[in-house]
Amino acid sequence: MHMADALLSPSVGGAMTAVSIAAIGMAVKKISKDGLDEKKIPMMGVMGAFVFAAQMINFTIPGTGSSGHIGGGVLLAALLGPGAALIVLASVLLVQCLFFADGGLLAYGCNVFNMGVCACLLSYRCVYQPIAKRGLTRRNIFLASIASVVLGLQVGSFGVVCETFLSGVAELPFMPFLLLMQPIHLAIGLIEGIVTASVLSFIQSARPEIMSGVLSETRLSPFVSMKKVVVELLILTVLIGGGLSVFASSFPDGLEWSIEGLTGSTELERDGAIYKTMGGVVEKVAIMPDYALANGDGAPLETAGAGIVGSVITLTIAGGVGFAVAKLKK
Repeated sequence: MHMADALLSPSVGGAMTAVSIAAIGMAVKKISKDGLDEKKIPMMGVMGAFVFAAQMINFTIPGTGSSGHIGGGVLLAALLGPGAALIVLASVLLVQCLFFADGGLLAYGCNVFNMGVCACLLSYRCVYQPIAKRGLTRRNIFLASIASVVLGLQVGSFGVVCETFLSGVAELPFMPFLLLMQPIHLAIGLIEGIVTASVLSFIQSARPEIMSGVLSETRLSPFVSMKKVVVELLILTVLIGGGLSVFASSFPDGLEWSIEGLTGSTELERDGAIYKTMGGVVEKVAIMPDYALANGDGAPLETAGAGIVGSVITLTIAGGVGFAVAKLKK
């Protein structure tokens, strides 16, 4: 559900960037005030890398000709807390935008809001947390994960429709676009919810203190070791980013599929100085546009390389931001 710049007017893109920056700023302020548990810093880096790699795996939605990928917001919130989750997901989206030309720079604020704020703050607080507080049983984890992911994607996809409508994108009339976006993202949400629940169930069985600590908003005991979980997640990230990513579905994702259903093409184009400027910045910075070498052909080895490189960059940035936020309190 990564929006491109062509779907937005400069005013809407700018306004949503301001909203998302404010949300991130509030998250940083709350975390720095409460004090970030330093045991979470490695998890922020590793989970950022994991979500980056996992988002490269597009799964086919049967009978539609469309595909989807996980957003990761609820997963991150359940393991890190909503504020830290938003910071990590914003880092993932920034790496994707700048280094892999996935999602526009003008659209960055919209993508953070639609995929991050809606899932990490709204959906987690309103749905996941109340269900999970009944007890972190396997049943509750699956129910909370699926319900919260579905809600987050429905609100996020509705946000995309509203943002394009307010931007005056005539090619995507409000109601027809809405009637394509909501059902396809319902299907994507159901699959992502199952994936999210499976990962959370694994971590709950390996180190239950992590998720219970997030729910109760308490620090982990100094005697709780995170090493095993961190190493296992790193191995899984390498396997996904450097291996499974080459088998991702080639079908357009839910947003592209919806656009194609109305315009006949998965992408729109816009002329104007702001679009050229934003596109020029990304073009200069991107090291592997569309997860391939600049002059490459998108071969499997290039995709695998992009998965590894992107995961390393995301781990460094997300972990570095976590470390910096932890130091703000001191």
